[in-house]
Amino acid sequence: MTDSLSATDLAVSGMKAQAVRLRHISENIANADTPGYRRKLVAFQQQVDMGRPTGAVAAGPTRLDRGELPRIHDPAHPMAGDDGYYAGSNVDLIVEIADAKEAGRSYEANLRIFEQSRQMGSSLLDLIRR
Repeated sequence: MTDSLSATDLAVSGMKAQAVRLRHISENIANADTPGYRRKLVAFQQQVDMGRPTGAVAAGPTRLDRGELPRIHDPAHPMAGDDGYYAGSNVDLIVEIADAKEAGRSYEANLRIFEQSRQMGSSLLDLIRR
């Protein structure tokens, strides 16, 4: 493999990682009212080739937020215990929406880098043809 990746390869790795992050965020939002649901988290890892960092990133393994689940009092709920409480979800919609905006903006920035790199390559080919 080459010593360094091209700008398009780096941008693609960033877009893939942010796409995974957005998928987890959407799952969290969809399950915000699911009893016992734990928020999914993803961390990015630097990619390495033969022990050397390439500059690219990848989504690491999915982790579950181990924060305490809120106890919700609703004796009529089918999952409620004898005391009338059940474990809710630890998803905070405000945090998820903020994370989604951040991931979307990062994805767009990587997309702009990809497009500019492609345009520069095309312009270089046009200059060579002349």
